[in-house]
Parts: sequence; C-alpha cells; structure tokens
Amino acid sequence: MSDIEKFLTEKKVRPTAMRILTFRFMAQKKTAISLSDLESFFKKSDRTTLYRTLKTFEENGIVHQINDGNGIPKYALCRDGCDHQVHNDLHLHFHCKRCEETHCLTEHLIPQINLPEGYLVQDMDLVVSGLCDKCTSIA
Repeated sequence: MSDIEKFLTEKKVRPTAMRILTFRFMAQKKTAISLSDLESFFKKSDRTTLYRTLKTFEENGIVHQINDGNGIPKYALCRDGCDHQVHNDLHLHFHCKRCEETHCLTEHLIPQINLPEGYLVQDMDLVVSGLCDKCTSIA
C-alpha cells in the first residue's frame, strides 16, 4: 500500500485510482487548483467524478476550498490536523491579478475571532490580491 493510499484510508476515504491520482497531482502543485485545472490535466476523466473527488476530500479534511474573489472555487491540500469535523487551515491566501494563481500563505495565520453571542461562523476567508513574486519580477 502506497503512502497516499495509507493517508486516504486514515482519513476514511476509499483510495480509488482517481482519488490517488488527484491527491498526487495536488501534492505536486504549489498553487491552489480549480475543477477546470483538474479537467485540463485529466482530459479523459469525467467532470462529475473529479468534482465528487474534490468534495469528498473537502468533507474529510484533505483539502480546503478557497474563494479568491474570481467566483471560481479553488482547492488546496490541508495541513496536518484537519479532519471531517474541523478544518485548521485558517491562514492567509494570496491571489495574483496577473497570472490568476492563488497561493496558501500558511505562515500567516488568521487570528481567532470572537463574535458576539448568537453569531455562528460557517466560513472564513482572508484573501490578499496583487502581484505574486513571479509577476512582479516581469513587471
């Protein structure tokens, strides 16, 4: 059994061929990916299968969704400590306006926010936009 298969099994996700390939693809990327990115890479795969793979990963604490302001959800692998109940990926994201890449800036954590009584947090995103290091070097 491969390391990816072991990891998925520990996360209570059945390690199908497509899930293993998707995880491997995401692990090699340094940026967040969209469903379209997956479709472009896995040209012969069904869009629904790829979507379900991302959703299964998200529901089981393997990936987190990033809304970077362009209206298309992107996904990145979670750090250690996420599970099906709690995502511990409260960090800054950076969206480059030129190349359209979105990066997780895991070293910049979002502080705990104490909301007034009666408020319930369901989602939290903090996205900074501008030009990434690659794009500023060619500006």
